[in-house]
Amino acid sequence: MPHLPDDDDWLLQERRAIGDRIRVARLRQNRTQESVFLAARIGRKTYQDIEAGAVDARITTLLRIAYALGIHPAGLLRD
Repeated sequence: MPHLPDDDDWLLQERRAIGDRIRVARLRQNRTQESVFLAARIGRKTYQDIEAGAVDARITTLLRIAYALGIHPAGLLRD
């Protein structure tokens, strides 16, 4: 099993990568943040923070976002 790095910079990088994937999927569909967070039934601030990579997202919230975007949830976690 791989050893986790001593610092948490990698976590921030991963959160930002997930947020970037969400933003790219949204923009490819020419959708606004509002259309996605309303469809996902989550708050505006929560959505904005997730897309910015500023917070840890609950799996339920990521599932809601993926469903609202019509993409497989695994697509948010990997390239």
